[in-house]
Amino acid sequence: QMHLAESGGGLVQAGGSLRLSCVGSSRTLGLGAVGWFRQAPGEQRALVGSINSRGGTNYVDSVKGRFTISRDNTKSTVYLQMDSLKPEDTAVYYCNSGGTWLSTEYDEGAYWGQGTQVTVSS
Repeated sequence: QMHLAESGGGLVQAGGSLRLSCVGSSRTLGLGAVGWFRQAPGEQRALVGSINSRGGTNYVDSVKGRFTISRDNTKSTVYLQMDSLKPEDTAVYYCNSGGTWLSTEYDEGAYWGQGTQVTVSS
C-alpha cells in the first residue's frame, strides 16, 4: 500500500508559478514512477506528465516548456514545477504511483493522492 499526499496548490495570476509536491509513504513500496494528472471542472482527469525512478520524464504537449517534474528519492517526493501558468491550467492536480512509465506516456497505477487545487486567474 502506498499513501500519496499532494501539497502546494493555490491561487496565482496568469504568468505566475507554483510548485506542487507529492510525498509518498509506504512500509514496503518505493515510490517508483509517478504521474501527475489534472482534472478541470466538467472534464475527465488527464495526464500532465510523469517521471520514472531514474528521473526520466515526459509531458503532454500543452505543458512542455512550462512544467518540470523532478524528484528527490531521499525524501520520497516528486515535484511539479509549473511556470508561465495560464487560466486553462486551472484544475485539481493529482499524483499517481504504481503505474508504468513509458518514454512518451504513463499508464496509471493504483495509488492516488487526494489532489490539490490550482487556480490561475486572468
